[in-house]
Amino acid sequence: MFCLGGEVSAQATRIPIPNLGINVNEAKGPRETSLSLMVLFLVTILSLAPAIVMSLTSFTKIVIVLDFVRRALSIQNLPPNQVMVGLALFMTFFIMAPTLNVVYEKALTPYMNGKIDTNEFFDKSMVPMREFMIRQIGPTGAKDVALFLKIGKVEKVESFDDVPSYVLIPAFMLSEIKKAFWIGIIIFIPFIVVDLVVASALLSMGLNMLPPVMVSLPFKLILFVLVDGWNLIVYELVRSYK
Repeated sequence: MFCLGGEVSAQATRIPIPNLGINVNEAKGPRETSLSLMVLFLVTILSLAPAIVMSLTSFTKIVIVLDFVRRALSIQNLPPNQVMVGLALFMTFFIMAPTLNVVYEKALTPYMNGKIDTNEFFDKSMVPMREFMIRQIGPTGAKDVALFLKIGKVEKVESFDDVPSYVLIPAFMLSEIKKAFWIGIIIFIPFIVVDLVVASALLSMGLNMLPPVMVSLPFKLILFVLVDGWNLIVYELVRSYK
């Protein structure tokens, strides 16, 4: 019985290990060559996905503004970076949902059904993304577009529709960074007032050795919570996108 039990347990614990391998062979025709190039292109796109998310969406402005909030409150590590980036990502998905739905309906679905090829897929995908970026740039960001048109020596541009994508994307990012810094200035003003009041109060009491930041931090947190600061900031960020 003991011998049979040992054999049965040995057979039960024997787990087949799959043999994995990657073969690199020469392409035998234009179809195999195009498929190989497409796989390499898709792998490259996946590796650049974070940069695409930051470049073509609202993520840049949101994450900068959220970091400004944390610095204005003088809390350098709260909330943690993972929480701030996660909130910025989900807000980005929320803001970009209408645009992404258009991309899904007019580009991805026909491509998956085999109605359009890869080139048409990318062309149709960029149309709603360009419309989103043009709406956000608006008349105030025309100077940013003109800057990159001048650097790139692009001529014969009469409207935003004639602006190449390689010019529109950096102009959009520059416009988003400028807007984020303006919002950061507005966020800093009330907290600077609190710091000045606390610092002057400590000086009048002769407490020169006590850091004003330690005393002003609770007051800034109380002010931020009382005015429901997170709701206001998230609401205004979402409302700033057309």
